[in-house]
Amino acid sequence: MNILFVCTGNTCRSPMAEGYLRSKELSGVNVSSRGLTADGSPVSANSAAVMKEAGIDISRHVSRQLTDGDISAADKIICMSPSHAAVLLSAGVPKEKLSVLGGGIPDPFGGSIEIYRNCRDLIFSAVDRLADQGFFGNIRIVPLEPRHIAALTKLEKICFSEPWSAEGITEAYRSGSKFFVAENDRHIIGYAGIKPVIDEGYIINIAVFPAYRRQGAATALLNKIFDFAAENRLSFVSLEVRASNSEAVSLYEKLGFKTEGRRKDFYKNPREDALIMTKRFKYSDENTKH
Repeated sequence: MNILFVCTGNTCRSPMAEGYLRSKELSGVNVSSRGLTADGSPVSANSAAVMKEAGIDISRHVSRQLTDGDISAADKIICMSPSHAAVLLSAGVPKEKLSVLGGGIPDPFGGSIEIYRNCRDLIFSAVDRLADQGFFGNIRIVPLEPRHIAALTKLEKICFSEPWSAEGITEAYRSGSKFFVAENDRHIIGYAGIKPVIDEGYIINIAVFPAYRRQGAATALLNKIFDFAAENRLSFVSLEVRASNSEAVSLYEKLGFKTEGRRKDFYKNPREDALIMTKRFKYSDENTKH
């Protein structure tokens, strides 16, 4: 994954963000920074100084102007302010590539060393939050373990009007259902479960904590379900979703599910129909595909 931080001159905020994320040494993550009006100037002395206090050397950084090639190569472009994002959006950069770090990091240019320290700390905190949310692809999908149960019970209460209890999750697991958990180094993010019946698979639950939604966790969980289906040569996997949940329906459709039925008044509190969505698989003798 290629991450690009963008600010105005590429001498203060974006080099600090680049240096900090690079210091995390996340596997598979390449980091760079650019400026909308960069002119080849060295990193600001105060930026280098406060980063050195944190044990990170950015003293050799030289500002670089953002180019079309940089934009094309980046998987995600993280701007230091909403105005930077607006400029890039108006220039035709896809909205899904753009985000604003921490909702916006004030420009410390020309300020005191203390202002630069405050800026550094805001950047570190915002980058940490993104890392916790799996923004940089650092989400792991692991099999359910007893240590997960308490958090998943809390998640059920947040997401569903008729939540599963800890005992319910445990009993489903012991009865042959397979559960996968999305987590990072600090937090449990979400989970999904599938009940295999001969050569069929029924997704019984999928849920993600609100703070981690729209960061790829649900897609990663479903892809793990698809891997399980392929390994067990299931002919299909199926799930129910509220008819009004257009965001979830859209995600499922993108991943190959099709609506194949409707259950009248399936949900309570509030009462609503469920769409039955199914993804079907075909296998060759030589390999397994999904």
